[in-house]
Amino acid sequence: MAKMFIAGEWMESESGQVTEIRNPATGELVDTVPKGTEKDAQKAIDAAAEAYPKWSETSPEERAKVLDKAVDLINEKKQDLAVLLTKEQGKPVSESVREIDHFLHGMKFYAGLATKVRGAQVPLPEKGVYGMVLKQSIGVCGAIVPWNFPITLMGTKVGPALIAGNTVVVKPASTTPLTTLQCVEMIHRAGLPEGVLNIVTGPGSVVGEELLRNPKVRRIAFTGETKTGKHVMEIASQGIKRVTLELGGSDPMIVCDDANMKRALTGASVGRFYNCGQACLAIKRLYLFESIADEFIEQLKGKVQRLKLGNGLNEDTRVGPLHMEFQRKEVEEQVEDAKKKGAKVLIGGERPTGDEFDKGFFYLPTLLTDVPDSGRIVQEECFGPVLPIFRVKDLDEAIEKANSSSYGLGASIWTQNLARAHQAAERLQAGNVWINSLHIGYDELPFGGIKESGIGREHGPEALEYYLEPKGVVVATG
Repeated sequence: MAKMFIAGEWMESESGQVTEIRNPATGELVDTVPKGTEKDAQKAIDAAAEAYPKWSETSPEERAKVLDKAVDLINEKKQDLAVLLTKEQGKPVSESVREIDHFLHGMKFYAGLATKVRGAQVPLPEKGVYGMVLKQSIGVCGAIVPWNFPITLMGTKVGPALIAGNTVVVKPASTTPLTTLQCVEMIHRAGLPEGVLNIVTGPGSVVGEELLRNPKVRRIAFTGETKTGKHVMEIASQGIKRVTLELGGSDPMIVCDDANMKRALTGASVGRFYNCGQACLAIKRLYLFESIADEFIEQLKGKVQRLKLGNGLNEDTRVGPLHMEFQRKEVEEQVEDAKKKGAKVLIGGERPTGDEFDKGFFYLPTLLTDVPDSGRIVQEECFGPVLPIFRVKDLDEAIEKANSSSYGLGASIWTQNLARAHQAAERLQAGNVWINSLHIGYDELPFGGIKESGIGREHGPEALEYYLEPKGVVVATG
């Protein structure tokens, strides 16, 4: 049985209860983890609060050395960690390797920023008086992490938090805590003092809620669905906590009549079906100019037919299972709703058959056309391998439809016309816009959404600012 990591030690839950972690492709038991309680969460928060004064006074160079050493330790175990991640999450091992590589790149990026934080000296109107702006750490931070990219999205919170001098309590998703536990232990082994980084496994309604309500926690970073994000914001506001929310998305992709067809096809296929479509920044609506729609759809259909569905541990698998059964049911309901309203299924639209699929949460990669704007799959976020395709007459119509969603996480345009690209970058209502590029979150750039896709930013130097408190200081020299 795996255990929680609190104050530098492996611990069982006070309750003695455990949660089973099962492979979503086979239903096989991978391991068990403690089912954390409110008191377990309090123990972790107290440990983080006790460790905070000393860690916040540690030099930036020393913090960076710890993260750099952690990167080396985790990199040595990367392949084993990737297999474990696939077992608990379901994605192909190749995608698990890329996720861990992304995590390591992000940790090195923030280690490199440790000595780059800058304050300011400010002239003031009075003679003999000037101002300073100091940037100081906040305190104990709660990191609430989802199951779709559990390692990368843990790193986007832990990296900047630690480099800024904060201490952290991580609450991983209940279904994907195993790889996270091992990574947290290795970060600690790289030289973190006891209590600086802790991880408590258990239900969000218990462990997560304690992070939201406990007055010792001064900062919450949450990634997850919009409905839960609204609850996080509401409860955290009662303690005036700093909050960043990276929430759901319904990212549109626009393909113009002058686009590089081959690259755009890859963008649509990878952008929708990577991680079985379980990504907040996945392509979830495809808008094609009328003149190229028929050809594009036919070629895309061929690419999707060639995607190998199967157990993520198999080398040739390109699309794994959905992570949980209730997700698959929700995707099925969204597709059925679209069909009832006139949508046509070009490919997929059902569960695969065969012994290798019977015990897992598999669903065939699916393309839909003639989907009405009122369909659930348009109005809601579809967290699965289904792509609705729409025809538009020009860029104005494409942007108007792209912006009609309540979400605003990402959007992309494929065109070789610089004026069109610039217009889309300016007018698309999204926190991130990609031009002729896959929807990838780069550590070097701020990432986050507008509208119901969240507030605040992760990634980039901007993310570090959310873990620092600016303090104004007035100095009278006379």
